[in-house]
Amino acid sequence: MLAVLRNSTYRNLFAAQMVALIGTGLLTVALGLLAFDLAGENAGAVMGTALTIKMIAYVGFAPVVNAVVARLPKKPVLIGADVIRAAMALCLPFITETWQIYVVIFLLQSASATFTPAFQSLIPSVLPDKRDYTRALSLSRLAYDMEALVSPALAAVFLTLITYNNLFLGTVAGFALSAVLVASTALPAGPALAAAPSSLWHRTTLGARIFWRNRRLRSLLALNLVVAAPTALVLVNTVVYVRDVLGRSDADLAIALASFGVGSMIVALAAPRVLDRFGDRPVMLSGAVVIPLAMAGATTATYLVPDDGSAGWWWLLAIWFLLGAGNSTILTPSSRLLRDAATDETSPYVFTAQFSLSHACFIITYPLAGLLGAAAGLGAAALALTVLAVIGGVAAIMSWPAEERTVESTHEEQGLGRTP
Repeated sequence: MLAVLRNSTYRNLFAAQMVALIGTGLLTVALGLLAFDLAGENAGAVMGTALTIKMIAYVGFAPVVNAVVARLPKKPVLIGADVIRAAMALCLPFITETWQIYVVIFLLQSASATFTPAFQSLIPSVLPDKRDYTRALSLSRLAYDMEALVSPALAAVFLTLITYNNLFLGTVAGFALSAVLVASTALPAGPALAAAPSSLWHRTTLGARIFWRNRRLRSLLALNLVVAAPTALVLVNTVVYVRDVLGRSDADLAIALASFGVGSMIVALAAPRVLDRFGDRPVMLSGAVVIPLAMAGATTATYLVPDDGSAGWWWLLAIWFLLGAGNSTILTPSSRLLRDAATDETSPYVFTAQFSLSHACFIITYPLAGLLGAAAGLGAAALALTVLAVIGGVAAIMSWPAEERTVESTHEEQGLGRTP
């Protein structure tokens, strides 16, 4: 897997991704503490609003801004997005009102919504060999999982030495270093500008239309819902399971979240060889089966497993591990489907559509996990999310034919013709 790092261009881009992710992780910790300072017991509402604004930026802003910058060279787009993110992070230590948090977060996440799809669509041209690209996807999945483990640990160490406001400087440094790494890297030339659709509306909607016309990508749409269900359950309700239901410590909260991450990491490490042997469909649809079963286990355990802090604890770790593993079977290979369905010209639009549509699922699952869990209990929230995962899994299996061409869509089917 690490052999792909011999490619100097990919190595620099991967390093840029890693430092930006660590900076983002520090931002998450510091932002929570800032919200508590400004809003006290209402800090949860502030964070919930900030996360909602983040999703709105991802879902609504990403297709438009990426259609606007589609004709620009990738390097200035990536550097510009990093500079904006660093500038917004630098504003955070000086915030004195909650509304200022919302403005800064919207601008910062809008820049992220520009950076991430452009970055992802660039990797296939850097690593044209499918085996190398698969290994790069596994490394990327590991990077996200490591960020979830490393950033909180780094924040905890830093907070013994500095105040939380200084953590924002770590975020600034992460984005700034990412920009430097991108600037120092020779990136491949993009497609000819003449091939790009002429209408802004055409470019904005092109990715979604390609998704709808491609059966594998329609299956990926359903798989996005499958992934969003356990992710919401884990990120929103783990603290309630661990601290309230099981009565365990803050350290055990970290262990529970780590169990989810470890499951994901193990699958990501094994993914290249498994995908080489079995292909995308069996691997990804296995996640569509494992996740609903594990979610059903979480629902059952909520009602039946005794909350004595022992049996329930081991059930929680086992189920969280399976959910992380199931998520990774879908997330790690997903970009292979995008690459196969796109041409050089349509690649940015397809990756942007996946970025927006996958995050749109969280607008459904986060409220179900949080609001329904608070109003009707964890069992009801887990059951509702299980039903969503089952619906998504069934739709994914039905949408993805067992026999198909590697690339379904011709240029004409993808809507590359210019609009009148």
